[in-house]
Amino acid sequence: MARGGINKAVVQTARLAILARGENPSIDAVRIEMGNTGSKTTIHRYLKELDESETRVTITEAPIDDELGELVARLAQRLKEKAQEPIDLALAQFEKHKATLLTQVETLEAAHAQLKQQFDIQAAALAEESAALHTASTSLQTEQTRNAGLSQACSDYELRINDKDEQIRSLEDKHLHARDALEHYRNAVKEQREQEQRRHEGQLQQVQAELRQAQQSAMVRQDEITQLHRDNERLLIEHRVTAKELLAAQEQTRKDQAQQLKLSEQFSQVDSERALLQERLRVAVQENQARQDALTDQQQANKALELDLIKAQASIEALRLAAVVATAPDAKPAT
Repeated sequence: MARGGINKAVVQTARLAILARGENPSIDAVRIEMGNTGSKTTIHRYLKELDESETRVTITEAPIDDELGELVARLAQRLKEKAQEPIDLALAQFEKHKATLLTQVETLEAAHAQLKQQFDIQAAALAEESAALHTASTSLQTEQTRNAGLSQACSDYELRINDKDEQIRSLEDKHLHARDALEHYRNAVKEQREQEQRRHEGQLQQVQAELRQAQQSAMVRQDEITQLHRDNERLLIEHRVTAKELLAAQEQTRKDQAQQLKLSEQFSQVDSERALLQERLRVAVQENQARQDALTDQQQANKALELDLIKAQASIEALRLAAVVATAPDAKPAT
């Protein structure tokens, strides 16, 4: 049963309209005449029935010349329809496959666009990571410079501490020399103590004053040494903190490098997938070309069939002439 309300009467109306215009009522022409409705199989069946009906009427009513002409026309129509069927089938398959390929191409293009977008995002992320890595490297260089300055400062403080220790040793030596001198003086002037008691006491007071001054200087030097030790401890703590920050920066640098390597691998994978999609598209285009070549071969075969049809028509015409010549003597006495 015809789909979309197509029946034999509608097909016959479309066929007559096409014949009235002097055109060939092929399956596609009839379908276009009906507004591109109905299946080609149903149209072909109704056209065949209409051709057979007209052939029966023509055979019963037309003379032998018209009958031969009609026979040739029907034979040509059938050969043409027979040749048109695989062409229509091939065209339908080609259109279907073409639509499938176009869908696949659109899908591949969408996938490629998505992959390109992902690649752009990853490239932007990589650029940000590179900028962060550059900032970390700059910070690392700054910290290294600062660490070098702190190390130099520590060396300077150690030199100063050594100098202070040397000064303290010198003062202690002076103190020992002073004590030795005092003891020597006491032994030397022991017999003259009474006569020079006052002078001795003055000298002793002077020596004690110098000793107190030396002790005060030693205390001041000791305070300076204590302060230097504190500064040294503070610098050591700052050095440890700097070292920790340096290790953290190096760890972050390693992480950034690992992330960069991962992004490079993802980029390589995306590039491989893109190459695979391009190869699949190339194979699809080759298959499409092969089908077009097959269609061209089919059209050439149809042309060959048309040549055979022309030869058959010529043979029928020769038979008709032979029949006319054969019947000519019988017709002449009747005249």
